[in-house]
Amino acid sequence: MSNPTNPFEAMMKAGQDWAKALNPALESFTPKGFEAMWPTMPKDVMESVMGKTFNPDGLDSKTRLLLTLAGLTVLGAQAEAQIRLTVRHAREAGATKQEIAETIAQMGMFGGIPAMTKAMELANEVMEEDEDQ
Repeated sequence: MSNPTNPFEAMMKAGQDWAKALNPALESFTPKGFEAMWPTMPKDVMESVMGKTFNPDGLDSKTRLLLTLAGLTVLGAQAEAQIRLTVRHAREAGATKQEIAETIAQMGMFGGIPAMTKAMELANEVMEEDEDQ
């Protein structure tokens, strides 16, 4: 982290070196690999993070997940694995296909049509996978 010309690059390298030291297999680990290993969080973990555990009077997990999906949609293609994961969690929390589609469509106004289209494609993939199981 002492690179005066690009401290971000030095921080990234330090993080990558640390990950390789912990587990050499992490060098070739991808978001798709993580997704295949852990497609959704267990319900109790999800409830504690996204539910009413920390704020009993706050938003329910379905609403929080739809808001998360909205934010990820605006990010576009850089959040593919996260979009798929969030759609799975939203479905588990009771979100309908219509609610997911409307959430993504609404973000077309803010993230643009390409970001919305990509998120819609990813959500459809996830929901088709769910139907096949």
